[in-house]
Amino acid sequence: MSGKDMYYNKAKQEGYRARSAYKLKQLDEAAGLLGDGRTVVDLGAAPGGWLQVAAERVGSRGTVVGVDRQRIDDLDEPVATVRYVRGDITEDSTKDQIRETVADATGEDPTERPVDAVVSDMAPNMSGDYDLDHARSVYLARQAFEVATDLLDTGGDLAVKVFDGRDLADLQEDIEAEFEYVRQVRPDASRDASSELYLVAKNYLTAPVREGDRMDVEIVDVGDEGDGIAKVEEFTLFVAGAEEGDELTVEVTDVKPRYAFAEPVE
Repeated sequence: MSGKDMYYNKAKQEGYRARSAYKLKQLDEAAGLLGDGRTVVDLGAAPGGWLQVAAERVGSRGTVVGVDRQRIDDLDEPVATVRYVRGDITEDSTKDQIRETVADATGEDPTERPVDAVVSDMAPNMSGDYDLDHARSVYLARQAFEVATDLLDTGGDLAVKVFDGRDLADLQEDIEAEFEYVRQVRPDASRDASSELYLVAKNYLTAPVREGDRMDVEIVDVGDEGDGIAKVEEFTLFVAGAEEGDELTVEVTDVKPRYAFAEPVE
């Protein structure tokens, strides 16, 4: 195509600022990141292709905050509420500004967690040394992960770009500890020769327990399915086979955003 691939030409025809817009479309279709009315933070947002897609998909009740070191030109008549933060995501002052901008745009208290999704297409300046570029991409992904754990509401989502390589498994394991599950997605819109992939993490866990934890609990009620109910810092723990009034040691077997399951320990 005269040096221009299909997605480049499609972006020009459909009015998107970058071919990468189709990566976010495909990530959303695969993982459901951008539902109507959601609040989304877009890291590495310039020139604005992901912002365009996010604004379209969250709609008039939604909010999108774009963050980049470069200036982002305002979107033309976006459907959603759109705000911009210019700064370096590795600096604490930028992270503070993101929090304040989200709060201002949504009307929420800055100490609350109003964000439903953090998406990041950040990539390092390429050096030509693959190991170095991979390591730098992992560093940027960890910065996005840090923003996500600071802002995401319970059950929120994260999608972050990273280059494949030796540090990927450790990064994915760390993210998995904070979400219900994580998977790797390679959008069709990524270039064939690219080593990039996206870690898509679903359902952020703000629970005070994690799978494998053991603790002593008191069963304070029984649920509709017959499981005993215990409370850990007001978080609901369903305990199989337990009855109201039981005091027992349990092991957490599965954690969801708003409740968890446990089994009695013999």
